[in-house]
Amino acid sequence: MPSTLKHSKHEIIPCERCNNAIECKANAYTKCQCSVVQLSINEVQYISERYDGCLCAKCLFELQQEYRVEIGI
Repeated sequence: MPSTLKHSKHEIIPCERCNNAIECKANAYTKCQCSVVQLSINEVQYISERYDGCLCAKCLFELQQEYRVEIGI
């Protein structure tokens, strides 16, 4: 039976927050989908206090917005 997953040189992992599959490009982070969300150092700290693993761009954006609401931006 043929695999329906596209073969990739990067690891396919679940987003720690939503569990959707993401292609981790830690060895090429500027090409990784998570790099599209520009986070401040405070936003990175906020997220890293809650999650240890990789997160998809959608979750990173949602957490960025959550942080901004929390601090009143």
